[in-house]
Order: sequence, then structure tokens, then C-alpha cells
Amino acid sequence: MDFQPTQDQRDLRAGVRELLARRYGREALRAAVDTVAAAGVDRELWRELGEAGFFALRLPEAAGGVGLGLAEAVLVFEEAGRVLLPGPLVATHLAAGTVPGAAQGTAVVTAFDLGGSLVAHLGEADAVLGSAQPPAALLRTGEPVRSADPLTPLHRVPAPAPASADGRGGAGRPAAQVAPYRDEGALLTAALQLGSALRTLELAVRHAREREQFGQPIGAFQAVKHLCAGMLVRAETARAAVYAAAVTADPAEIAGAKLLADEAAVGNARDCLQVHGGMGFTWEADVHLHLKRAWLRAEQWRTAGEAEEVLAADLLATAGA
Repeated sequence: MDFQPTQDQRDLRAGVRELLARRYGREALRAAVDTVAAAGVDRELWRELGEAGFFALRLPEAAGGVGLGLAEAVLVFEEAGRVLLPGPLVATHLAAGTVPGAAQGTAVVTAFDLGGSLVAHLGEADAVLGSAQPPAALLRTGEPVRSADPLTPLHRVPAPAPASADGRGGAGRPAAQVAPYRDEGALLTAALQLGSALRTLELAVRHAREREQFGQPIGAFQAVKHLCAGMLVRAETARAAVYAAAVTADPAEIAGAKLLADEAAVGNARDCLQVHGGMGFTWEADVHLHLKRAWLRAEQWRTAGEAEEVLAADLLATAGA
């Protein structure tokens, strides 16, 4: 069985990469980081993503979508992770079939995907996935929380009521609201982490080739080679797990993919920082942005502890079968 991307899938990935390079390259990223008012969702870009089918990718064609599957969505989200595209991408994608405007990119949808009562991009959202309360109502009772990632504003709010069939809502916890979306949300977040891990690998290798010490590139030194080799192993292991989980959609494989992708994103960002040396710690370098976003994503949809519990339960069920 051939698990390599098809030509259509490669073309899709190339198209998304071209779009993001044109609309959210490094200059746009740095401008967003350096301008507090710009930290958040670029509505114009959000609409462009909607027009390109980013959010409606898995909706049936009869419903105005593209009609593709998880495998294609993973490739698209991987590209978004490479450029650190901010905003509740996963929640808006998952809401494409239920929240008006989400599929077209005219609505921004967030979710209680961080556990507890934390919500990202609440002040910019038009809806909260699975919640009967509008973001404005949650903001009135919430409070801002300092975020490690400068492009991901956070709020802590009381647990709202989930949406019910009659539209009146009811009692419930934030975890229950995202439960129907947790597996897909975890896989798409793993794809974002994979993209970041691959990008920090590229940054480390490029710096190792260009930076010279003692008359030769630092990439010639064994310690730096080992760091880069370890980054490659992490990224490729995560890539295999994420792609396989996108094909099978098995909850245990998704949990394993999220676990490996989180480790790859955080570990590669840390090692990339080491390859850059003292320069890597500076605000001007992009390495810290990848590390901070990786920390945040590691807590979204499914934490390492939760993924390990899913895997353990699957192993026990298999052993008892």
C-alpha cells in the first residue's frame, strides 16, 4: 500500500504554501508580533483562506465544500503550522458545517480546546464551538490571561452552557462541548505542530550552513550535526504518525500522532535555539515564536497525559481481546 501523497495532494499543498508565502510571509509575522494591535486574526486573510477552501475543505461539494478528507486537511494545516499562522484555525475548520460564515471565512470560531475554562482569541471570535453563549457574553464575565505566545490572546471565563437541540442550551463543562470534535481537533493540531517542527529543522540547518566559527560552518562540528540529525528524526517520525492517523482516523493513532508531533515541535524548537546559540534567545530571531506556539498547542485538544491515557486504554483493550 502506497502512503505517499498523490499528485493532487502535492498540488494542494503547494498551492496553500504559495498563498501563505504571499499573504503571511516572515515580514507579516514579524509585523504582527511587533505591533500589539495587530496580534490576532487578520480578517482579510481569513476570508482569503475561506475562498481558497481552507475551512470548507472537508464539507461535501453538495454543501458548498471541496469534498476532500482528513488526509488533505492535514497537509493544509501542516503548511499553516510552518508559517505560524495565528488564529483559531482548527475550531473554525471544525465549525464549517454548523456555524454560518465559518466555511467562507467570514466568521471566526474559537473553542474551549485548552482544557478548563481558557479560550483563545475570544475577543475576535464570532462564535464558540459547541457553546450556546456568544463570545460577547463570555467576555463580560471573563478576564484576560497572560499568554506565552504573543499572537494567541487568552481569556479565562466561567464554564458556559453547551448548545442543545432546541437552541436553549443547558448545563455542561467546557470539556463536554469539544468532546465530539476532540479527535479531529487533536489531529489537525498535530499537523500544525508538524509544520512548525519541519520549519525549525530548516532554520537550524540553514543557520548551521551559513554561520562560521574557527574558519568553517558550524554545521561541520559533530555536536551541531547531532542536534540537526535528532531534529530530523523527530520530525520524520511525527510526519509518519500524523499522515497514518489521517488515513485511518483511529483515535489511538491520532493520540499517538498528537503526542509525537508535540514532542517534535517543542524539541525541535529547543534544539534550533541551541544551534543558533546566543542569537536564538533574542526577540529578533523567529525561534522563540515557534517554541512558544508549540508550548501552547501542546495543551490544545489533547495534552500529552490525555494522549497517553488513550493509548494505554487501547493497549489494554487489545491485550484483553
